[in-house]
Amino acid sequence: MEFLSSIVGLVPCFYDHTSKHTVYIRDLKKNLQALSKEMVDLNNLCEDVKARVERAEQRQMMRTKEVGGWIREVENMELLSSYKIGKAVSEKLAAVSGQIGKGHFDVVAEMLPRPLVDELPMEETVGSELASGWTLFQKEVGEETLSHPHILRLAKTVAEECKGLPLALITLGRALASERDPSNWDKLIQDLSKFPAEISGMEDELFHRLKVSYDRLSDDVIKSCFMYCSLFSEDWEISNENLMNLWIGEGFLGEVHDIHEACNQGRKIIKKLKHACLLESCGSREKRVTMHDVIHDMALWLYGECGKEKNKILVYNDVSRLKEAQEIPKLKEAEKMSLCDKNVEKFPKTLVCPNLKTLIIEGCHKLTKLPSGFFQFMPLIRVLDLSINDNLSELPIGIGKLCALRYLNLSYTRIRELPIELRNLKNLMILLLDDMKSLGSIPQDVISSLISLKLFSNYAVNILSGVETMLEELESLNGLSEIRITISNALSFNKLKSSHKLLRCISYLQLLKWGDVITLEISFPLLKRMEHLHGLIISHCNELKAIKINVEGEGTNKDVTLPNYIVPCQEYFCTLREVGIDHCSKLLDLTWLVYAPNLEVLYVKDCESIEQVIHGVEEKLEIFLRLKYIKLSKLPRLKSIYGHPLLFPSLEIIKVRKCKSLRSLPFDSTTSNKNLKKIKAEKSWWNQLKWNDETLKHSFTPYFQIHKAEAYLTEESETGGIDDMQEQLISN
Repeated sequence: MEFLSSIVGLVPCFYDHTSKHTVYIRDLKKNLQALSKEMVDLNNLCEDVKARVERAEQRQMMRTKEVGGWIREVENMELLSSYKIGKAVSEKLAAVSGQIGKGHFDVVAEMLPRPLVDELPMEETVGSELASGWTLFQKEVGEETLSHPHILRLAKTVAEECKGLPLALITLGRALASERDPSNWDKLIQDLSKFPAEISGMEDELFHRLKVSYDRLSDDVIKSCFMYCSLFSEDWEISNENLMNLWIGEGFLGEVHDIHEACNQGRKIIKKLKHACLLESCGSREKRVTMHDVIHDMALWLYGECGKEKNKILVYNDVSRLKEAQEIPKLKEAEKMSLCDKNVEKFPKTLVCPNLKTLIIEGCHKLTKLPSGFFQFMPLIRVLDLSINDNLSELPIGIGKLCALRYLNLSYTRIRELPIELRNLKNLMILLLDDMKSLGSIPQDVISSLISLKLFSNYAVNILSGVETMLEELESLNGLSEIRITISNALSFNKLKSSHKLLRCISYLQLLKWGDVITLEISFPLLKRMEHLHGLIISHCNELKAIKINVEGEGTNKDVTLPNYIVPCQEYFCTLREVGIDHCSKLLDLTWLVYAPNLEVLYVKDCESIEQVIHGVEEKLEIFLRLKYIKLSKLPRLKSIYGHPLLFPSLEIIKVRKCKSLRSLPFDSTTSNKNLKKIKAEKSWWNQLKWNDETLKHSFTPYFQIHKAEAYLTEESETGGIDDMQEQLISN
């Protein structure tokens, strides 16, 4: 794109040329404008293709010659200088348009020859994954078998079940090469969804070979963590944080004294499992993981002692099956069970599961309550997850008899009150109550009775009474190491500030609906005590005008906008990674963020009075050096993020919506786009942005994406839980 600037500079001299070139000179301005537009489109397309190629090559694939040649042609496009420039522009315009027409590829890379086990592609392949898988499957099955029209249709279904995994396609293809009976293909498809390990060849040829990656895992702890992932249904996604909490509840990470240390261990395990291609990252921020369907089936097979005890883990998507006679013996053998049925309204009155240690009931959207005796014959349960049942409003009192329980998750339910019997859960280590919109209070003495509690979370829960009592009870727990909490009034906040122990434990803090607070003052000693604060969310504080940091101690208010009072970075919000501010209509700025040197996520929404994010700091500061994601939404008066250009060496995503007064971004030639993935906003806003020069605009234009209206509607429905706060910046 650099040549466009030089062309524009040469335009005046062209009008002195002879009549021989009159046509080119006459149309030069028009052609330049058209060429500029076409080059932007071509450059965007080229960057998209190169990104797809890079992702493919990271998975040991090789770019096709057609794609490689096209990329070289685009990169080599240069315009001639001197008097031929007008003619070159005209001809180049046609060439660019031609390249755009050629630059749409179904497949940009091909598989390199490689071992069948060690380098399996565990992510979605570039181009047509299903088409490539089908080609491989056809080759193994053979034309003669596929000549039957019914078998051809069924074979495509089988190939789709393999989800592009070459070893699975080869194994099944060879096993079915001589199968000419369509009814046997029907049965195979049913077995693939229910009992994949029983299919001929799956165990000997597929699972035993895939098991090489599992066998190479360094210890039994990592192997247990991997097999545990088979408990979730196929195509599941789970946040790294939730998965680690479940592992802690199961006891996989040993005796836990500090939840933060255990989570550090969990992160290392997730990293090793991804390195071994046994887990895959998903989501733009890679805060979630998933598992390829075939790897999922192998994990089930491994947990069942390589197929010898296949009922140790049971996964049901149809709860009505629990009533069938043939399921009763399976339930008695089961150690872990997952139930996810979006249509179920009632559960069986009781289930006899004497060996059950883990029960996950999620996504049962029509379920309103569990039968009173549901847990009666489940004496060994250690992990109980009832989250994301968004109409569940009542718990059976029998839950209090689950004396072995270590993990309880009731998040995203409509439960109105917690049974007092929860105080009997003396072994409970993790209690998650996030986004329980209907929960009004927690019975007195319940929290203080949970003597083994390590992690307590009630983020996005507006408890109307008893918050101060709850804080006192949390403070009485000797082993508590992490709190995620919502505070809804100054009285509760003052109570929290008075406890050194609770401040030290806080990882996520939400300040919600403070109707009477005009200025929020945070002292330096308070900052120093919150040594694990990772996320701070301030929501619906309609009277809040200012957030001030007292950097020299209690009672000494220094204005952070004065450079003289910018204290050394090790003395302020050094652990803070995520900040969300929404529906604070009178808040004027967020200048206090200069005290958050390690901030990674910033989300500001519906704050109609904010004109500058960082206000009044005349000195050029090196801020936002670790910021990866910034989202600005519905800020009608916002004019500036910061008065000086910023380096943004870590920036990946910018989203802007309905910020009509923001006419420039803090970019200059030193601003990095090395890690930048996208700038998402309305096209009209982007077109009105002011740039220091055209070169700068051109360098960032390839990252611009139009933010569609339907994406905004999705954002409006976000629940506001911790995971949602972490993900909402990069959704859509």
